[in-house]
Amino acid sequence: MPTIISHAAIPLALGLGLGDARIPRPLLLTGIATSMLPDADVILMRFGATYDSIWSHRGFSHSIALALLVAAAALLLRRVARPPTAFAFVFIATVSHGLLDMLTNGGHGVAIFWPLSDQRYFFDWRPIQVAPLVTNHFVSRLASRAGALAWTEGLWIWLPAAIVAMALRSVRKGGAAQ
Repeated sequence: MPTIISHAAIPLALGLGLGDARIPRPLLLTGIATSMLPDADVILMRFGATYDSIWSHRGFSHSIALALLVAAAALLLRRVARPPTAFAFVFIATVSHGLLDMLTNGGHGVAIFWPLSDQRYFFDWRPIQVAPLVTNHFVSRLASRAGALAWTEGLWIWLPAAIVAMALRSVRKGGAAQ
């Protein structure tokens, strides 16, 4: 997985690029939270889920199905934007988590198609350095790989996100000028 903070890059890029009129601040904050939500699956390991289980890390919580459920739930909880916009934004924010994890160079693949399949997938191209899974040695492992993590996440997550945000903003500002 990329570090949990880097999962916020996708909703931030879309929210900042599309602007407050389309993505109001409460919806942006919801998208940021749901982009990180799939990693809550590590809690299930404390209750006996094994690393290989569909109920463990990168299993059901990283699937398209769960992203659809989270987006539908967000519609019920927040009436801050047009429903199709809110649904699409929260869905993209949530599903982006699994897609980013599929770009990492370690760990198990992602059960992106659960419940249709328990198969775990990676993309063929995997440029992002995997961050350590939460363990007793999380801090020491993170510290020892911080440079590689920062470099790959900056290059393959934050830089493209910034480019998308600027492009969307330019299109939005260009359309308003006409």
